[in-house]
Amino acid sequence: MELNHLIDHTILKPTTLVTDVEKCCKEAIEYSFAAVCIPPPFVKMASNLLKDCPVKVSTVIGFPFGYNAIEAKIAESVLAMVDGAEELDLVINLIALKNQDWTYLANELNHLMPVIKKENKTLKIIIESGVLTDDEIIKCCQLYGAGDIDYLKTSTGYAEKGASVHAVQLFKANLPRGMGIKASGGIRDYGFAKDLVDAGATRLGCSASVAIVTHPQNLQKS
Repeated sequence: MELNHLIDHTILKPTTLVTDVEKCCKEAIEYSFAAVCIPPPFVKMASNLLKDCPVKVSTVIGFPFGYNAIEAKIAESVLAMVDGAEELDLVINLIALKNQDWTYLANELNHLMPVIKKENKTLKIIIESGVLTDDEIIKCCQLYGAGDIDYLKTSTGYAEKGASVHAVQLFKANLPRGMGIKASGGIRDYGFAKDLVDAGATRLGCSASVAIVTHPQNLQKS
């Protein structure tokens, strides 16, 4: 199974260096990854490094906790798109979710979608599935599935639990057919990556991307 075209090569640590982003972009070109996912301050640089290249530039909005005001997320999104981001990975307001304020979450999405879709950018909604109950995950699938987003994404990688096969299976069972599913958080080897894809993931967010795609199993099957 060729996994490289499904991978968002990711570096989001708070101590990210210019050289880290340069390396990330170089590796993304070398291994034909789908995208790089990098901190907002590096979007303009990454856009220049990947100019005229099929690798997409992705960044995060409201990261990592999601409780930024809607207005702040809009401002972040606009700036990211101006700087050259083609894909936005946006963390929902988890405080609203845990307090069962689905009206707030719907309002958040309704304010952000027109801003992002007006520019024809890809929107990935991060729900942090590792800290949610199955019922909460299913309700998220219903809300964001009806919202016509591009991808529902499992995790930021900063919660106590990241991606799981179970969460991806729940996504697949409760999202509209054809909606993207991005698994991220704790994907460090080929076997787990393949299990997630087999469960329904159509994108993978990984920092261990090179190790995953150069695993002997992957090379043998690609």
